[in-house]
Amino acid sequence: MGRLTSSRTALLAGLTAVSLSLTLCACGSGTSGAGALPTPLETPKLTAIDINPHDRAELRQGGTLRVAVAQFSTQWSPIHTDGSESSTVTVTKPLLPTFFRSDAAGTQSINPAYLQDARSELRDGHQVVTWTLNPKAKWSDGTPLTWRDIEANWRALNGKDPAFKASSSTGFELVTSVEKGKDEFQAVMTFDRPFSEWQSMFNGAANAPLLPAGRIATPDLFNTAYLDAIPVTAGPFKVEKLDRATQTVTLVADPAWWGEKPLLDRIVFRAMVPNTMATAFAKGEIDLFNNGPDVAGYQLVRSTRGAAVRRAGGPDFRQFTLNSRSPVLTDPAVRQALFQAINRDAITRSDLSGLDWPTVTLNNHLLVANQNAYRDNSLGLSRYDPADAVRKLDAAGWKLDGDVRKKDGRELNLRMVIPAGVTQAQNEAAVTTRMLKDVGVKVTTVTAAANEFFDKYVNRHDFDIAAYSLLGTPFPASGNRANFAQNGGTNHSQTGSAAADAALDRASAATDAAGAFEAINQADGELWKVAGVLPLYQRPQLYGARADLANIGAQGLSDIVWENVAFQK
Repeated sequence: MGRLTSSRTALLAGLTAVSLSLTLCACGSGTSGAGALPTPLETPKLTAIDINPHDRAELRQGGTLRVAVAQFSTQWSPIHTDGSESSTVTVTKPLLPTFFRSDAAGTQSINPAYLQDARSELRDGHQVVTWTLNPKAKWSDGTPLTWRDIEANWRALNGKDPAFKASSSTGFELVTSVEKGKDEFQAVMTFDRPFSEWQSMFNGAANAPLLPAGRIATPDLFNTAYLDAIPVTAGPFKVEKLDRATQTVTLVADPAWWGEKPLLDRIVFRAMVPNTMATAFAKGEIDLFNNGPDVAGYQLVRSTRGAAVRRAGGPDFRQFTLNSRSPVLTDPAVRQALFQAINRDAITRSDLSGLDWPTVTLNNHLLVANQNAYRDNSLGLSRYDPADAVRKLDAAGWKLDGDVRKKDGRELNLRMVIPAGVTQAQNEAAVTTRMLKDVGVKVTTVTAAANEFFDKYVNRHDFDIAAYSLLGTPFPASGNRANFAQNGGTNHSQTGSAAADAALDRASAATDAAGAFEAINQADGELWKVAGVLPLYQRPQLYGARADLANIGAQGLSDIVWENVAFQK
């Protein structure tokens, strides 16, 4: 990281690197052996990483890695609102520039393949970040990466033109200008007010890579250039074939790559229904998959010869999203009643039973339980209290009529949309249906095809309740903003408040860890009030991997360094 010119700018630049370490449990970071299990009630370590680490000299040159993903996407731009889901992000990370690398504790360091330097300083009372690009870096069409790419990404992501369907404007909306520095390879970015987590910009760990100016400069380009295509890349790998018929994306090592040579020849991403991944893995059809809290898959991996379970804690969590624009859910009191009518302890125990993972509910939207700043700000809404839920529903005018509540002739009948092939979602829908029936709320389950769950339902707000996981980042203030701010590109509950937005802004601008996390907890309290997202539990990172596969697996807060992924000799 570059030099800093004042103690205040040191805080601005260092908050991400320093304060996250301060928030972690005092359990240290470390690497666990493949398939190793914690003691039964051990808190999952946020800093843990389980990737079978090996030096490049110990690994084979060549070979193909086969990775399962849950969706064959339509929109392949991860910074577009329709591309901000895990499968798209996973496929594009070996392909697009990421200016920083994150370690297991969330500490950021410059990625020298793309950056020579990045520094934050105060000039005339404003934060200024100077990005100095690596002149060797080129897009796959031969165009060099320049300050114009940074400028184009800022214009597309700053939220000023809603025609750009961006997944997040966080940080970019605070920028007043991006100008050419000393040459084409330097960009000078000036902020209207401080942004402590500026390292989240153009950062793979924050799911915010750089895209080429030539493909995002206008709303039409931004929204369509990566539709059913990945036309331009700039990573250690490039696209060989995008095949919807076989639901595969094949990447090959890019001979024009200027960085350290990738060890693998190919990566094949194959979309498949999640609850079929473990069987495909056991049959030798894939080499790596994200099992998550799937008990049957977990047990199958453990019994597969030559396999390893890679496991770590992380900032991801399982949750229910309630659509506040649904005609039956516009009243916050009704959404709060649903929160209290759902026994999250029972769901958590049911989902995680058999995984050797603590069955602890999560009572915060922005922090997981083993972060020191974590606290319960729910004002009782996290507590299972069906009697109070009944009182709230009665007061809101939803009166019991037979077995189901009605108001103005309309039944309180909720469409709960879940993705096909996700065992825990099926379980959650069944349990939630029984619980809500007890308070006079009817639930109708809609099972969406895996490739359609986000594209046709969640992204289009075509649901009352949707069950899926939210994936966190090393940036607790800015990394979650798009999910919860009123104008957030991925705020699928369509809730929020001015108070929550202001608290999130304070967190992003804070110059010390204490201030940042106090603001984060204030924001969390406001999010409980609007009752758009019901946290369930911290989602375990559980991967099935070939035992000889190195430098990839359960990453915790760290990035995959794709150049170093390979099989052992």
